[in-house]
Amino acid sequence: MLDKISTRAPESFDKKETKEKTGEILEEIASLQNRMYAEAKHSLLVVIQGMDASGKDGLIKDVFTSINPMGVEVHSFKVPTEEELKHDFLWRIHKCAPEKGKITIFNRSHYEDVLVTRVHGITDDTMAKKRMKAINEFEKLLTGHNSTHILKFYLHVSKEEQAERLQERMQNPEKMWKYNKNDFTEAEKREQYLEYYEDVFKNCNDIPWQIIPSDQNWYKCYLVAKAVRDAMKELKMQYPPLKN
Repeated sequence: MLDKISTRAPESFDKKETKEKTGEILEEIASLQNRMYAEAKHSLLVVIQGMDASGKDGLIKDVFTSINPMGVEVHSFKVPTEEELKHDFLWRIHKCAPEKGKITIFNRSHYEDVLVTRVHGITDDTMAKKRMKAINEFEKLLTGHNSTHILKFYLHVSKEEQAERLQERMQNPEKMWKYNKNDFTEAEKREQYLEYYEDVFKNCNDIPWQIIPSDQNWYKCYLVAKAVRDAMKELKMQYPPLKN
């Protein structure tokens, strides 16, 4: 499936015009977030997944910088700590779920526990299926019982663009801090990752995934910003009236 989906913008999209539209959308998001924070009835969870160098960090900076820092949080889930390993795999995730009035961004998420763990043989297929079922129930809990709206994005970057970006980390002084030689090893497992991502899309799609072409940062930013704006507008949030 993924190999049939383009990683680039359609030719009909103009870069300059699209970036101007994105700027207008970001202003709307900032206004909507103020309303969300004031009303404190809803929350938004933004799940961002993707290969190394698919642009997760840059996307967060580009789309959410204009938001009041009091109303947004970012969590990144890396290798579990000793304490986290003593609990169920969703324990560390659940305590980071957004409170009402806030936007929370997962830069990598609970889906790592059915992706990287399978690629490295830590979790077998049977355990992964059980975990995906638990993930569906977890997301249903957040949406059904805490008024949390969830957006799930997979940043779809081509093999060629990924290789170029990883190489840039070795050459560009501003990006050398991102360099990790293990990223090249992980990139060689691309086909395995794609296989397991497709399994996730198939089995954890009650809340649908949005596959974002990510070879061009301006187009990626536009698509995600538009999805966030549209989701927040649907909540029809209002500023609370003056209290008596």
